[in-house]
Amino acid sequence: MAMTLHVDIVSAEKELYSGPAEMVTAPGELGELGILPRHSQLLTRLKPGQVRIKLQGGEEQLFYVSGGLLEVQPRLVTILSDTAERARDLDEAAAQSAKQRAEKAIAAHKSDVEYAKAKTELSEAIAQLQTIERLRKARKSG
Repeated sequence: MAMTLHVDIVSAEKELYSGPAEMVTAPGELGELGILPRHSQLLTRLKPGQVRIKLQGGEEQLFYVSGGLLEVQPRLVTILSDTAERARDLDEAAAQSAKQRAEKAIAAHKSDVEYAKAKTELSEAIAQLQTIERLRKARKSG
């Protein structure tokens, strides 16, 4: 039996996941992070992207986070995010629409604040679409 760690993924609205995992992969601000049991302690910010949890037996669960914080203890991983969803609950049409709106706002930016907001919205929409695509590929291969 492989070693595991406990993972909690929590958004402002709800707890999305709480349970054991063999590995967690998350989108750190400076690059993707892979967390295994007994990982050294860590606290870092997350950028919008996908969190992958490898369960015992090889099954993988996919989540989208809009950013947030990742805390790692030797046997515990906690992810706190303003917005987080299971990949299967994401709305592809809404993400595509948000991406198009953000691209238009970037092209027509009137102020630095509007530009920064549009860039954030664009990165979140792209991360959602990438998460949906990864889920689609996993379903085809599984």
